[in-house]
Amino acid sequence: MKKLLVFLALMNFPLSAFAHESVKDMATAANNFLASLSTEQKTKATFKMDDAERKNWHYIPRDRKGITFKELSPSQRLLAHALLSSGLSAQGYGKTVSIMSLDEILKELEAGKGPTRDSELYYISIFGMPGSKDIWGWRVEGHHVSLNFTTADGLITSTTPSFLGSNPGEVKSGPRSGMRVLSREEDLGFELVNALSAEQQKIAVVMKTAPSDILNVPGRNDWTKPEGLAQNRMNKAQKAILLKLIHEYIDRVRPELAAEDWTKIEKAGLDKIYFAWAGALKPGIGHYYRVQGPTFVLELDNTQNGANHVHAVWRDFDHDFGEDLLKEHYETGHHATQK
Repeated sequence: MKKLLVFLALMNFPLSAFAHESVKDMATAANNFLASLSTEQKTKATFKMDDAERKNWHYIPRDRKGITFKELSPSQRLLAHALLSSGLSAQGYGKTVSIMSLDEILKELEAGKGPTRDSELYYISIFGMPGSKDIWGWRVEGHHVSLNFTTADGLITSTTPSFLGSNPGEVKSGPRSGMRVLSREEDLGFELVNALSAEQQKIAVVMKTAPSDILNVPGRNDWTKPEGLAQNRMNKAQKAILLKLIHEYIDRVRPELAAEDWTKIEKAGLDKIYFAWAGALKPGIGHYYRVQGPTFVLELDNTQNGANHVHAVWRDFDHDFGEDLLKEHYETGHHATQK
C-alpha cells in the first residue's frame, strides 16, 4: 500500500481520495461501536466536540472519562478494536495492543505495590457525531497509550497527539523475555547518533544527562525550540536513517493518512529538521532524543526504571486535536455562510 501511495504521489494523484476512505471507515467503525452500547454506556462514551475532555489527555495511569474495554461485552470489545484499527496501520495497531498487554506483566512485577494495572483499563471516547459533515473525533487512551483522531467535513484528518510508551521497555524474564514493543523507535535513534562524526555529535548532543521524561508533555503551553544537528549538515546515509526514524512515528496510522502527514513535513522543509540527543550513546543508560521541524516534534525518553521504560510521542504544532481543521472549518465551511 505504501509503495502504491508513493507512486500515485509521483503521478500527482490526489491522496486525499484515499484519506477520504479512511475517514469513512473510522466513521463506520465509530457508529457500529456506538450502536452496540446501551444508553448508559453511550452516555459514558460520548462527548460534545467542544467538551474540555477533548484535550484532557495523558499517558500515566489515572482515572479517565470514557468507557473502558473492561466494561464491554466480548462483542462490544471486538467493535472497539475495529474502531482502534480503523485509524491505525497494522504496525501501529500491533504496537498499541502489545503495550496494553504489558500491564499484565507490570501487575506481576509490582505484586500490587504500584498503581492499578489492567490491560482492559483503556478508555474509548467519541467526540461529536461520527460521519457528520461537522468536526468530530475519537480517542483511545490509558497507561502508555494516547491516540487522538479528528476529522472535518468528512475529508481531512488530524492524527495527533500520538503517544506510545512501554514499561518494561524490554521484558527481561518469562515467556515474553526479550520483547521490545518500541524497539525501532529506540534503535533508530541510537543508529543515527552513533552514525554521526565526532564533530557532528558535539552539535547533536545538547545535554550530557537525559531529562526524566519527554519535554512536550500534556498541558505544556509552549513548544521546545529546535536544537541540535540540522538535517542539511548530515550526509546521505545519516539523512536516510533520520527519514526512517520519522516514518517510524508517522507510520503508526493508516498509510494514506501517514502519506498526508509526510507531505506536510516535506513541504515545510526537510533541511529545517533538527536532531537533538541527550544522555548515553548506548542502551541501558538514560537517553533521550528529539526530532523537530517547522510543523512537528518527535521525542523519545528512556530514563526511568533503570532506563527500561520508554516514552515516545509525536505532536503536530498546528494539527494537534485538529486545531487548524476546526479553524478552517468555521472560517470556510457552512458556519461561515450562516453568519
